[in-house]
Amino acid sequence: MHLELVTIIVEDYDSALEFFVGTLGFDLVEDSPSRTDDGRPKRWVVVRPPAATTGILLARADGDRQRRAIGDQIAGRVGFFLRVTDFEDSYRRMTGAGVRFVREPRTEPYGRVAVFLDISGNRWDLLGPV
Repeated sequence: MHLELVTIIVEDYDSALEFFVGTLGFDLVEDSPSRTDDGRPKRWVVVRPPAATTGILLARADGDRQRRAIGDQIAGRVGFFLRVTDFEDSYRRMTGAGVRFVREPRTEPYGRVAVFLDISGNRWDLLGPV
């Protein structure tokens, strides 16, 4: 058993792809046409970090309730955790690419950590070894 996908609600597929694939370096796993339950067009867009098994379904908001959840899916908490092997290099690369960090790097018993925002405003921990 494994967790295959988690969903992040986004404003726009292409902007989300640019962030996750272009900026963070995730792999594009799938980008296929699909339809909503009532027949409107949408896309099935899945990304994941290189060599990861769990992916992220980038779901364009559909309706007011989902639009209100963009960037607040975890009610302001850190809800996603990206572990890297070289924290300092990843932090430099991400800040250079314009990723917005809302908490500076610090050292904790479990390693180096800094909090950043994704394209939708959700909080992520960037985690790496000391």
